[in-house]
Amino acid sequence: MKKNNALLLLSPDLRKKIKKVSQPHFIKPMLATLTKTYFASDDWIFEHKFDGVRCVVIKKGTDVKLFSRNENLLNVEYPEIVKALEKQKATNFVVDGEIIAVNKKGVSDFQMLQSRMNLKDHHRITEHTKLLPVSIHIFDVMYVDGYDVTHLPLLDRKKILKKLLSYNATIQCTEFKSGNGIAMYKRACKNKWEGLIAKKSDSIYELRRSKNWLKFKCAQGQELVIAGFSDSRGQRTDFGALLVGYYKDGALQYAGKVGTGFSQETLTMLGKKMRALEIKKCPFADYDGPTTGIHWIKPKLVAEFQFAQWTNAGKLRVGRYKGLREDKKAHEVIREVAKI
Repeated sequence: MKKNNALLLLSPDLRKKIKKVSQPHFIKPMLATLTKTYFASDDWIFEHKFDGVRCVVIKKGTDVKLFSRNENLLNVEYPEIVKALEKQKATNFVVDGEIIAVNKKGVSDFQMLQSRMNLKDHHRITEHTKLLPVSIHIFDVMYVDGYDVTHLPLLDRKKILKKLLSYNATIQCTEFKSGNGIAMYKRACKNKWEGLIAKKSDSIYELRRSKNWLKFKCAQGQELVIAGFSDSRGQRTDFGALLVGYYKDGALQYAGKVGTGFSQETLTMLGKKMRALEIKKCPFADYDGPTTGIHWIKPKLVAEFQFAQWTNAGKLRVGRYKGLREDKKAHEVIREVAKI
């Protein structure tokens, strides 16, 4: 190991847990499990649940790649993050984080990121980089200088991460605390955060959804598939409401209509995308609502929605559109239910 290698922080016993491997092209990110059981524990840490886009960073030499959680390349959309990582002295690593934009209250806001997502025109990207700066908040490390570190305890990975990179306004290290998760959760909700992530202090990095990482959500919300839209009414253009759903046992289940949360720019953008996907047959397996003024589309678009609650009939109550998600495939969208 190099003298400046962050792995030198490890004890001899912990060094036995790391494996010499070739640098991976991509690592599937660990996902948290939704819970309604909030708790206080010195055996867990609690950190900010950001409202942004998950990002796995791969750096090999001077080459940097930003990947979404389903391996879409994000370099074009976020050039300032790529440049900041290229300037880092550290090479040959894989880290996990979240790309965010913050609103006037200093809170991460997924809707604000919409104007930065899927841009390909260089001039528009440069313009938006100035108008809407973004940052990446890094919270874990999976590979360093030839070694797989996923089997190290979380707190030891955090120590490596702190040493590995130099942090600034664009590249930030996610802060965490242990102790009273209930009090921290209440403060998070008061500050209008999306919530907290609770992580078991000695947990390894698992390439799947795990109960060693838990989501404490302040507001209900999840990704849903857009499979139809209603005609516009009054002064609204392009469409009235979205018809959304989720998959259960391979069939698309109807979850209701969402008619709020759209700017004029969003109405135009979504209207164009949906008209290109129009089909004649209803994609929902259980739709029993009116069909007059309803247009069906291929169930390919995934969006984030916030809502008050699920009804007993499995429908959204008071749903609000937050933005399209390019980091999850439609067939992977299921109804998220607290497991703990």
